Amino acid sequence: MKKIIIDCDPGIDDSLAIMLALQSPELQVLGLTIVAGNAPVEMGFQNAKKVLKFLNRLDVPVYAGEAAPRKREYVNALDTHGADGLGESFLPEVENQPIPEKTAVEFLSDELRKGGVSIIALGPMTNLAKLVDTDPEALLMAERIVSMGGNFRSHGNCSPVAEYNYWEDPDSAKVVYAFAYEHQRMIEMVGLDVTREIVLTPEILEKMITANPVVGDFVKKITKFYFQFHWEWEHIRGCVINDPLAVACFLNPELLSGLEAFTDVETTGISLGQTVVDSMGFYRKESNARVFTKVDTIGFWELFLTRILQISKKQVQEEFREVYLEKNQ
Repeated sequence: MKKIIIDCDPGIDDSLAIMLALQSPELQVLGLTIVAGNAPVEMGFQNAKKVLKFLNRLDVPVYAGEAAPRKREYVNALDTHGADGLGESFLPEVENQPIPEKTAVEFLSDELRKGGVSIIALGPMTNLAKLVDTDPEALLMAERIVSMGGNFRSHGNCSPVAEYNYWEDPDSAKVVYAFAYEHQRMIEMVGLDVTREIVLTPEILEKMITANPVVGDFVKKITKFYFQFHWEWEHIRGCVINDPLAVACFLNPELLSGLEAFTDVETTGISLGQTVVDSMGFYRKESNARVFTKVDTIGFWELFLTRILQISKKQVQEEFREVYLEKNQ
């Protein structure tokens, strides 16, 4: 089993990613660390607990992290994720779950120093940048860092050029990418170029409900608002579920392909949060990112659906082919 820490800001698609990770036998989720992003930290903490309760996995520890970006003012994404951060499902609070005294950054430091631990970062990189400040040696011990964030050729989702996680805290993203460059590490950037291909459609959702009513109904509750948002703002039938693809990338890197390049993050002006991917080598700098540009959508859906619905690959192929798989062959 691969040991991972999921650094996240739940959030609808974060919740789906957590479900995928916890239903994957290859992974040992050591804990969830929460950062301000889609939802404020306290709300994200409670949302994580709601997902864990649904999965009967309240044994997984959750730690609250940085409550605001490194420099700029915090801007939540509740317009995208609903007033409760979980699609206005308004699931009941999980009682007797106080926020631990140990912070997310302290937990990351302690666990990474044990060795053999990877990070899947699904939100702004504020916690990771704080770790660079306080214990850079610990971050160097991370086996892999997979980040859902950024964009290369795709347009942004909160500005013409920027993806939300890096736009929310560009200064922290810049610190982490600079750290990776300085220490010859590689961040696996699962950005909008590939996540935009992962659209949960109404047809897929209805098939999910049929295949596993308990899980399917839960997904329907938390994504209804997300469906409405995507239709209103991008005229997409369904919703883009970004974060599960980062977990899928960790599980099976062959699902994605792209290029290695030096990558930086813009922190000011009209291009705030933009990832500058030097694909042509203008800066003559060593690569610090593996930037994914293509994704096997069929492979993703087969992995995602078999895991969270707890059904066989054969059943997915037989029951979902009509609504998704054949359209992407």
